[in-house]
Amino acid sequence: MLSDGDLQALWLTVRLAGVVTLILLVLGTPVAWWLARTRSRWKVPIGAVVALPLVLPPSVLGFYLLLAMGPQGPVGQLTQALGLGPLAFTFWGLVVASVFYSLPFMVQPLQTAFEAVGERPLEVAATLRASPLDAFFTVAVPLAAPGFLTASILTFAHTVGEFGVVLMIGGNIPGVTRVASVQIYDHVEALEYLQAHRLSAVLLVFSFLVLLALYAWRPRTMRAG
Repeated sequence: MLSDGDLQALWLTVRLAGVVTLILLVLGTPVAWWLARTRSRWKVPIGAVVALPLVLPPSVLGFYLLLAMGPQGPVGQLTQALGLGPLAFTFWGLVVASVFYSLPFMVQPLQTAFEAVGERPLEVAATLRASPLDAFFTVAVPLAAPGFLTASILTFAHTVGEFGVVLMIGGNIPGVTRVASVQIYDHVEALEYLQAHRLSAVLLVFSFLVLLALYAWRPRTMRAG
């Protein structure tokens, strides 16, 4: 059986992953659309910035975010001036850090899906006097729906598995910033291997089921296409 602390950490992890996924759906969609459609010379450097968390050590990203969101950082000073207090070591600090760290897992599948839509459907919509915004919501988004599902699942699952970034930004505060990965680390440090095994098994099964669903679903969507 999982302890109350384990269940609390799991709930906090699910909450964090859900909030981050929703935020990245809103923020990542226009970025992916722009990257898929633009011919600007800025496409390559911006695409590299979006993909940076894929190769950057989480501790490095977490360190710079901690400096930015701390009491002396520019973001921290702004939030304090607004009466919100510093974001470091808070749940919303975890959200901000996770948005940056999971950004490529939302943007890249969406970019690929938008590129697969092609020009022809949008040109047909334009001949029917659809505005660019109408064409996006009535043509591009439905055609890219499999990409939205893939991006959302990958973003959610990746956020669930975060460790380095959340530990740097959130520390280890029970019920506030102690997510499942940090809880496992605490169990191991305390030599509580049975508890670590139980919680790790939950995350292992979850990760396997996510990948199993994706691999089983992709061939069907490809055949349908």
